[in-house]
Amino acid sequence: MFPTRAQCAKKNLLLCFDAFGTLFQPNTPIPRAYAQAAIKHGVKCETKNPEADVGREFKRAYKEGMKRSPNYGKATNLGAEKWWKNVIHSTFQPWLEPGQDVPQAMVDKLLLRYSTDEGYDIFPDVKPFFQMLRNKSSTESWPWDKTVVGIITNSDDRVPSILSSFGLKIGPRRVGTPDQRTAEAALEDDISFVVLSYDVGVEKPERGIFDAAVKSFEETLSGRDDGLTVEDFEKLP
Repeated sequence: MFPTRAQCAKKNLLLCFDAFGTLFQPNTPIPRAYAQAAIKHGVKCETKNPEADVGREFKRAYKEGMKRSPNYGKATNLGAEKWWKNVIHSTFQPWLEPGQDVPQAMVDKLLLRYSTDEGYDIFPDVKPFFQMLRNKSSTESWPWDKTVVGIITNSDDRVPSILSSFGLKIGPRRVGTPDQRTAEAALEDDISFVVLSYDVGVEKPERGIFDAAVKSFEETLSGRDDGLTVEDFEKLP
């Protein structure tokens, strides 16, 4: 049940969501999807339980990748795409035949799958929620005049493209990536800004990532004719 206006100290709301596990989740367990991709592209994961074995190797490759190049490769200037390519290659090393390499087509397919809605399901209440915000003028139960939605998540830089692929309107503002549009245009987005641990360099629950979200919100509001500031908004992280 939504709070009433009498319960709200302010008339506007900044609402920040996590992404993975809150707005969307994998539509197939990742070890299963990796094992299926391997079989399709000629990498023979011939074990009694290929899904479990691929899952074990994926976890190992992921941990080793984070140790060698933290923050999905950002810490060493490798970048997230090359970092994930290395994880995929390392995952399937135990099943490669002499002289065989991980097929590039399989690598490209997995990278694409987990950058779009091909690899994920959006939770059933997400799109109706954003539709409600678009039509909030006719929704008496929503108590705030203006609602700005942001993302704060421990993730690499694929999150905006995943959300966009579900039909949500995602603003381009990220830490280090300004939005050149007007403030009014930015507030028309479903999600006005995205704060990633990949960009900030620290993860939740570290204070730095929340400070970065406040800064992004300040930048989103700057230049508005109505003079709204961060202090005019309730904040629900």
